[in-house]
Amino acid sequence: MHEYSGAVHIHSVYSDGTGKIEDIAKAAYDSGVDFIMMTDHNTLKPADDGYAKWLNKVLVIIGYEVNDMQNKNHYLTFGINEVIGSYQELANGELGCKLTAGEYVKQIKEKGGIGFLAHPDEERSHLPEHPSYPWIEKTDDFTGIEIWNHMSEWIEGMDEGNKIDRFLHPLKSIIAPPAKTLKRWDEAAAKRHVTGIAGVDAHALKQNVLGFFEVEIFAYKVLFKSLRTHVLLDEPLSINNSSKYEHDRSQILTALKNGKCFAANYYNGDARGFRFFAEFKSIICNMGDTIHTNGEKVMLKVLAPKECTIRLIRNGEKINETKGMNAAWDSADTGVYRVECWIEDRGWIFSNHIRIT
Repeated sequence: MHEYSGAVHIHSVYSDGTGKIEDIAKAAYDSGVDFIMMTDHNTLKPADDGYAKWLNKVLVIIGYEVNDMQNKNHYLTFGINEVIGSYQELANGELGCKLTAGEYVKQIKEKGGIGFLAHPDEERSHLPEHPSYPWIEKTDDFTGIEIWNHMSEWIEGMDEGNKIDRFLHPLKSIIAPPAKTLKRWDEAAAKRHVTGIAGVDAHALKQNVLGFFEVEIFAYKVLFKSLRTHVLLDEPLSINNSSKYEHDRSQILTALKNGKCFAANYYNGDARGFRFFAEFKSIICNMGDTIHTNGEKVMLKVLAPKECTIRLIRNGEKINETKGMNAAWDSADTGVYRVECWIEDRGWIFSNHIRIT
């Protein structure tokens, strides 16, 4: 399969970001990112203006982020050509969808789109100017979950004691996906396939520090060295072939829908080459696949790009751990399996599930 790394959940001047899409694509190319997935709030105007294309040798996918009238239940939406529902301005000047979250998630699915619950377990209350935006709606129509969000983790853990350090070193503060979100993901995946992705939530916001100098705390090029989502494709991308843009875009969206992907924090190292797969009766099964057995053993295998601590997770519980660049386990137990790679006490790579039934 062909591996590509992407940055997901990015805002531009079309909503509350500070960058132009052509400049964001240039920053992505300079950082070795293969594709970017734009998610400006409640708009597809970037697509209307012709930005859904290959740009600076980077595949630009235009989606949007929708939220309800309480500014909760943010949903990263891709693969449809319309913004679902009607909108009304909220008290803070932003827009809210008049549909309930359950309604817009269902309609997006019915129209062939895919979507991911964004930063679903935010719970901060110590920063009134930056309220939390959790997912509180009950629905089963979503494609997946943003299990790791850079901006969310950065701001959730901020306090007066570490504020300056977090402003000056926005990458160092990112440790691992929230335990509550991983639990939400594993519990949902026990019932059906649910894809996990990582998002940077990039805005390139500028913040005044100590009242006398301004810092761009979320520069796009900085965040492109942080959380990425890797996809595994059946065919290589065309790279700058405009006539094949739709095919390339479809390949990436299909991989995300089917869980042929993994999340990684590049602050801890380049994740290219990671693989989590299973061997069963001479068949190779990848992340997102389901294996039906009659009690026969399945060989689960991991390849990591460098030495790390490799954890095997079954139904949300760690069942094995080893240190090295590869690992293998036999299992005849049914359940949903995934892998975590850690560098000391920092999360590095989080695979999607392989299901054994």
